[in-house]
Amino acid sequence: MSSSLRTGLVVTDVGFLIYWIVSALFAAGLLNVPAEWLFADYHDPRVIAWNWSFLPLDVAFSVIGLAAIRQYQKGNASWRHLAIISLVLSSTAGGMAVSYWVLLGDYEPIWLEMNLALFVWPLFHIPGLIREATSAATADAA
Repeated sequence: MSSSLRTGLVVTDVGFLIYWIVSALFAAGLLNVPAEWLFADYHDPRVIAWNWSFLPLDVAFSVIGLAAIRQYQKGNASWRHLAIISLVLSSTAGGMAVSYWVLLGDYEPIWLEMNLALFVWPLFHIPGLIREATSAATADAA
């Protein structure tokens, strides 16, 4: 696993787990978040529902990405498959959020840029991981 992939997974996956913990604490009224940190129409019930609809996807890619790192550390070749799944789900989540903001015509730089990064960075690693996984499978079959 390259250091850039490992760093990307850790930053993204731990970052999203922290985001959802903070979101849950905020929703429960246990934490105050400055209004300027919230995305547009944050208090609209439909926007709240839209945001929370990402919870299963975000937690899935975070847990799977961290599992990929753990399997790599253990020398288990399954780490590549886990990393591919995590990266595809990460890119999907970012792409969905970017589409939402673009369709609304809302170009809040911080939210748009973070989700654009979430969409794009996995694309740099997915092709190489697929090649590596395919080569490993071909070598095992021979």
